Amino acid sequence: MSEVNAEAPTCLPYVEKGPKDQAPVVLLHGFGSDALTWSNIQLNLENKHRSIAFDLPGHGKALDWPKVGNAVVAAKAVNQSLDALGLDRFHLVGHSLGGAVASLIALRATDRVASLTLLAPGGFGPEINAQLLRRYAAAQTAEEQAPLLEQFYGYEYKLPRKLPEYVAEQRARPGAQDVLKTISDAFLDGETQGVLPLDQLGELPLPMSLVWGTQDRVLPPSHADNAPGTIAKHIFEGVGHMVHLEISDQVLRVIREAVR
Repeated sequence: MSEVNAEAPTCLPYVEKGPKDQAPVVLLHGFGSDALTWSNIQLNLENKHRSIAFDLPGHGKALDWPKVGNAVVAAKAVNQSLDALGLDRFHLVGHSLGGAVASLIALRATDRVASLTLLAPGGFGPEINAQLLRRYAAAQTAEEQAPLLEQFYGYEYKLPRKLPEYVAEQRARPGAQDVLKTISDAFLDGETQGVLPLDQLGELPLPMSLVWGTQDRVLPPSHADNAPGTIAKHIFEGVGHMVHLEISDQVLRVIREAVR
């Protein structure tokens, strides 16, 4: 069973799959994406695991969310949504910006988090490809998007044929580009990004995993070196920034191990 909820004013829109009698895997996407990026992950989890993929503020069906901004703003919206759904225990999985959001939630609601899985997360170092992200947010047509989207993946990965068209359609919605500019301006400080309190993250009493690709051109894979030793690291050769799409089987294995 799956459900899409876009009506509750206290809850971000979400896609839910799997049995409801267990702590869910909460999936948080990256900048400029939406809940649909997790479709394959959710499909492969649904027989045994409950999952909830949120649209973060300013993205997908949450384009008109009342407040948008950096990871702190998004984390507050996700926490509000988890409260609205009555979830007192959950596993967190976050990609890129969503990884920073997941980290902040884990730091502030540690007793509710069963595990934390971070996929090429933001906030593990100041370096970031700010120029690419700004161009990605501003590009309007599929032809403009295609060469930018290619840089989010490993060099040998074949870009899904319809992806540039889908992204261009999302950008064409009224207000979409202005919202993304507001968000990028909030989490980018010139050509850098803010850094998470990694020492505090490493002290959390819960299972934590980090997944990164060596060909990430958005967030340097060297940021994995900054991770505390308590976080299990999974580094994959020849993989770009979109690890959950490029190596979904390996990412699923990491998530399943965390849930177990």
